[in-house]
Amino acid sequence: MIPLILTLFIMTTEPATKTFTLEPLPYGYRELEPEISEETLRYHHDKHTAAYVNKLNELIAGTPYADMTLEEIIEKSDGAVFNNAAQAWNHNFYFATLSPKPKTAPEGELLDAVVARYGSLDNLKARMNSAATSLFGSGWVWLAADKDGNLEIMSGSNADNPLRHGLCPLLGIDVWEHAYYIDYRNARADAVQALWERIDWSKAEERYRNR
Repeated sequence: MIPLILTLFIMTTEPATKTFTLEPLPYGYRELEPEISEETLRYHHDKHTAAYVNKLNELIAGTPYADMTLEEIIEKSDGAVFNNAAQAWNHNFYFATLSPKPKTAPEGELLDAVVARYGSLDNLKARMNSAATSLFGSGWVWLAADKDGNLEIMSGSNADNPLRHGLCPLLGIDVWEHAYYIDYRNARADAVQALWERIDWSKAEERYRNR
């Protein structure tokens, strides 16, 4: 199992009932402005992400998935259960990657891995921007690492994520329209470019160390 720094909290209300709950945002609704507005965060986190968590709880009640961790559900499920479990996980991972005061570039072994694979941080960003703008429809673009520390940019439709492919996710870009449409309308490229101003590379460094 790939170590991760982020999971959804589990609240047990009675011995036979396990319920996944929505992680609170680690910052205020206005602290990511101007790149991400308060209105976007309220819809993206409080409405969309909450809906995935609530639907997941509904779908797994009384099934073997009710005794699994969120990561186990992602690895073993398909269909609606997978879609809602992965979207709950993806969004909480995404929100935890952003910061009002981010570290704007990696250092140390992660920077070495970036340079070895892509030549420079700017080249990595350009490759991820291209992947994000060219992905048809809704989905995610990820920077991930394998067990040996080699980096890979992965594009996936809908709820796909690196956990399904045996990789450790380091950071993710949400290119579902609900992530950016309020602020940027159909200008996905502008939304993705602006997101780099809020991506905290210290989180990616920690995930890389703990892979």
